[in-house]
Amino acid sequence: MRLGVNIDHVATVRQARRAREPEPITAALLAEMAGAEGITVHLRGDRRHIQERDIELLREAIATKLNVEMAATAEMVRIASRVKPDQVTLVPERPDELTTTGGLDVAGAARAQVSRAAGRLTKVGIAVSVFIDADPAQVRASRATGAGAIEINTGPYADARTGHARKAALARVADAARLARDEGLEVLAGHGLTYVNVHPISLIQEIAEVNIGHSLIARAVLVGMDRAVREMIALLNPR
Repeated sequence: MRLGVNIDHVATVRQARRAREPEPITAALLAEMAGAEGITVHLRGDRRHIQERDIELLREAIATKLNVEMAATAEMVRIASRVKPDQVTLVPERPDELTTTGGLDVAGAARAQVSRAAGRLTKVGIAVSVFIDADPAQVRASRATGAGAIEINTGPYADARTGHARKAALARVADAARLARDEGLEVLAGHGLTYVNVHPISLIQEIAEVNIGHSLIARAVLVGMDRAVREMIALLNPR
């Protein structure tokens, strides 16, 4: 299973002081050298952490996949079309949220907007993924938007407080992953995954990649990026 490392919180530390360091691009290169197969960043409308400059530098420097999370807005589509990351993951976004809290409702209110954005991005050669909840209707609707991949929201699994709730949430993720593969979609997963809870997700064969940010960056603060990435890869791909 591939590991995509989300480096948003490296930029969070930098922006806290409006300083020059730490540089997200340095973190990205260290993550790649440790074996990460992709770098993920979320370019938010309020620019609270990642800046346009960051994605421009990452596009030039990294050797693996650059995945840019963004809202399905005209502004973000223009930026992506100019920078041309390998993949854009369309996500919901609210100004007052601390982090993304749920998937896009592509089976309902967000379908037209996501379809427009996916069409424009695909036209310029950018792969499109949609961040959705583990719901069959959302999986089928994602395919209809023209996206080639989905990222399943693992937040409900990560946040479950009882064994029963965790097992049920994991089953929903697995069912959504199987359906997505049947629909011809590449399957990714992410949100709230940690060194403690990632192993059951790694056993779902249909999931090709997980994107992990907060837990990995928190570990890297203490033990370094190289060790943090290698430890996560070992959990995702046990011998």
